[in-house]
Amino acid sequence: MKKGLLSLALVLTTGLLFAQKKTTTSAIINFDATTAIDALPKAENKTVISSLDTKTGKMAFEASIKNFSFTNPRIQEHFNNKGWMDSDQFPTATFVGAIGNIGAVKFSKDGTYPVNVMGNLSIHGITKSIEAKGSIVVKGGAITANSEFSVKLEDYGIDGGAVGAGKVSKEPTISVIAVY
Repeated sequence: MKKGLLSLALVLTTGLLFAQKKTTTSAIINFDATTAIDALPKAENKTVISSLDTKTGKMAFEASIKNFSFTNPRIQEHFNNKGWMDSDQFPTATFVGAIGNIGAVKFSKDGTYPVNVMGNLSIHGITKSIEAKGSIVVKGGAITANSEFSVKLEDYGIDGGAVGAGKVSKEPTISVIAVY
């Protein structure tokens, strides 16, 4: 009897621990570098891996650079070549950080909770500290994390000719959506 209760307690405790860490393999990152000259430098990546620890607020994202899809195949080719993302040498972009105000999010109650996210963004082999505002939406037990922010391409050593020509924004907007 004692072994049965001990086993049940261990299983329940393990389940609760794992329930705190949520993961997805289909988070979405949108990249928008459009300018007044060119409306085509927009891409979407629907195969982003992400994790969120609802207790500590730690979160992480990893995106394969080659999985960003553009409507124009020529732009996609440029995006992956040297001078731009050089996806053969730098195959992934990552974010590792945390929600600073995780205590304000009630994961057991439906609602939209504003959050502040801080961490390290690594693109093109360069890591920079970033902060962004976002939201956590809890609805029917599902958790959705959203954020939108801009990055300076020069901070990550990206300076293709189209940036100088004004065809690609120097500070593209990145939006992230992850459903856990």
